[in-house]
Amino acid sequence: MIRIPILAAAMAIAATPVLAEPHRYELDPTHTTIAFLVDHLGYADTLGAFLEFEGGFTYDMDTRELSNVEITVKTASVESFNEARDNHVRSKDFLDVEAFPVMTFRADGGAPANETTGTVEGNLTLLGQTHPLTLDVTLNKAEKYPFGHGRFTLGISARGTVQRSAYGMAYAVDNGFVGDEVQLIIETEAMRIEE
Repeated sequence: MIRIPILAAAMAIAATPVLAEPHRYELDPTHTTIAFLVDHLGYADTLGAFLEFEGGFTYDMDTRELSNVEITVKTASVESFNEARDNHVRSKDFLDVEAFPVMTFRADGGAPANETTGTVEGNLTLLGQTHPLTLDVTLNKAEKYPFGHGRFTLGISARGTVQRSAYGMAYAVDNGFVGDEVQLIIETEAMRIEE
């Protein structure tokens, strides 16, 4: 008779759904692109990218809760495929990389729209100033990597817009030579950190 309640309790525990726990993810540097587009004289957008960065976040696959997002970018790693332009972008007219060697994006939450899309609202710190930045995010894929590191991986696309003059980067804004609006492009494979 003592065994019956013990068995019932064991069955109740077994029937309780097991919820996934939040996991920490890190950006795969070999499969991550942090890029931007900015208008040049109204003729065409110039494409650039940052080649050195690190970052990660915590994410719960079941609840879709996001937290502890932090991405740090080395500003001197900017690459726009033209040496003279890159040197200018690194100068005080734009990124002032000597005084501000990094920019950071931090967020502590997201708002899912459905199973694969949503927004992440955080803050971008650039040139010593911090302002809100919203990213539109799409989860492209979530499963174990088929080779190599073999870790559970999230494939993510994110887009956002920054007004560079809000950070004091006003060079060539008034005359329209360089656009004020900068389109951000992030494509990443984020690998789960094994515990």
